[in-house]
Amino acid sequence: MFDRALSPTLNRLAQSFPVVAVTGPRQSGKTTLVRRVFADKPYVSLEDPAERAFALEDPRGFLARFAAGAVFDEAQRWPDLFSYLQGLVDADRSPGRFILTGSQQFGLLSGVTQSLAGRVGMTRLLPLSLGELPAGDVESLGLDGLMLRGLYPALHVQPVTPEDWFASYVATYVERDVRQVLNVQDLSAFQRFLRLCAGRTGQLLNLSALAGESGIAQSTARAWMSVLEASDLAYLLPPYHRNFGKRVVKSPKLYLVDVGLACWLLGIRSVEVLNLHPLRGALFETWVMGEFLKARLNAGQPPDLYFWRDNNGLEADIVFEMAGRLQSVEIKSGQTVTPDYIRAGQKVARFANGEALPPWLIYAGKESYERSGVRVMGWRALAALGQPG
Repeated sequence: MFDRALSPTLNRLAQSFPVVAVTGPRQSGKTTLVRRVFADKPYVSLEDPAERAFALEDPRGFLARFAAGAVFDEAQRWPDLFSYLQGLVDADRSPGRFILTGSQQFGLLSGVTQSLAGRVGMTRLLPLSLGELPAGDVESLGLDGLMLRGLYPALHVQPVTPEDWFASYVATYVERDVRQVLNVQDLSAFQRFLRLCAGRTGQLLNLSALAGESGIAQSTARAWMSVLEASDLAYLLPPYHRNFGKRVVKSPKLYLVDVGLACWLLGIRSVEVLNLHPLRGALFETWVMGEFLKARLNAGQPPDLYFWRDNNGLEADIVFEMAGRLQSVEIKSGQTVTPDYIRAGQKVARFANGEALPPWLIYAGKESYERSGVRVMGWRALAALGQPG
């Protein structure tokens, strides 16, 4: 059982909103989390055919069992639930009364938007962050072992190999969700699209090129990408919205949310292969990006993460606003901090002129220290992201 960083946020929202919703990718641990945090509430899975049939045939009788509140898992499986909950919470706005989970963010969000706007506290649970893993597991796996395995909870509690688990995950969840939403007829084309996305993790998104290599129309690629985003399998990092008088790149950067899934899609099956793989740098950047994203979401905040790249090649891998100023982050996958790394760290802050905070440099080594105005952070330091101080 992992202590999830989202727990305090759930408790905080449950003191303010009559409904709290948890979205996120399948197998990220939503059910385990809400059953633990709200152990005093009845639990109902709407994936259960018997429960769903009862709800469809006699919705008022179904809900009468839970007048004091309940946890409804996979709530999007019964779309009418949101309308019925609206009437219940308007009559009694006791905070923390109903807890909803949903794997398909688009299904849950549409119901919330239509019926529960202003009545629900929204959260997103991604796979485990580094700080949620036991320190012993982190040490035994090491960085490359951690990247290869990924951060889905099942891979850290069950005796299963990443190769077997991800093969099942893609077949039983990802492809099923896509078929339900988009009625994809050619699964081989979608599989090819997914693998090409993994090969472009950490790169600027070029939908036209991605569609061409996948053998699909650009409109299809756009629709498929929207599903990957809504399912929290892919994340598009937007460019920073201020240009500081310079010509800047306007396209977002594509990341897979879980680096282990990216490794599996790329055919990387061992630490030895990963260590020498030409995309190891992009995969390390993908993992770091995921840690920043999880820290924001676990705190109940919007991501508000960006990157910067101008036409002269000046680039900051991650940019975010902090205390009214801009924090830039440079990511390097080497294990030794070289003078070039420090110069790159110093350079990334220049685009913001006087608005920049001292830059961060995150690398694949162990030590953390200050050097020449750059805050150097070893990869283990990411376990403290989002924690006070």
